[in-house]
Amino acid sequence: MPRRLIYLLLLAILALFLASTTAQPHGGGGDRYGCRPDGKQGGHRCPQGLLAALQQGPSKSADPPTIAGEFSGKVVRVIEGDTLEVIHRGVAERVRLNGIDCPERGQAYGSHAKKFTSQRVFGKQVTVKTYGLDKGRRTMGEVILPGGMSLNRELVKAGLAWWNRKSAPQDETLKRLEEEARNKKRGLWADPTPVPPWCYRNRQEGCP
Repeated sequence: MPRRLIYLLLLAILALFLASTTAQPHGGGGDRYGCRPDGKQGGHRCPQGLLAALQQGPSKSADPPTIAGEFSGKVVRVIEGDTLEVIHRGVAERVRLNGIDCPERGQAYGSHAKKFTSQRVFGKQVTVKTYGLDKGRRTMGEVILPGGMSLNRELVKAGLAWWNRKSAPQDETLKRLEEEARNKKRGLWADPTPVPPWCYRNRQEGCP
């Protein structure tokens, strides 16, 4: 017999036992559970809702919300403007900056973005707010600089990264910072037709 069925039967038997042994007089001839003596079949007749609740078994709780983790460590390597390695639990963990996309190596401003990141984090202690893993099994995160500023936002503000609408579609701050950099022609926005890195990596629909 399936375990769930056995569990439901035991609960029903227990409920009926409690109703018959611990019932207290209640208005209208029923006990405190609303059960009444059944003269024809013996025992007690209980409200349908009680048995229905028992038959449902344990209620299923909703999935817990995804909560970002956090860790601190020393930056030991800068691979690109938006990718670096941070010591976590004694191991160099590769972190991809969440919500942004820097020019690729070989693209215009790619070396500028890497230099910008290196100057701000290499050899320093940073805090990484994590948001899961990307397809390459890299940790997606926001890197907080020693002074409390976000490296992700600083790169976009300097015109050295695009706001990645796919990984952070609701980030109004990144959206605003990109618009400001674009309007002031900072960094890569000095080019009238900058090529987004996702187009540089592989041509996609809507790419120039």
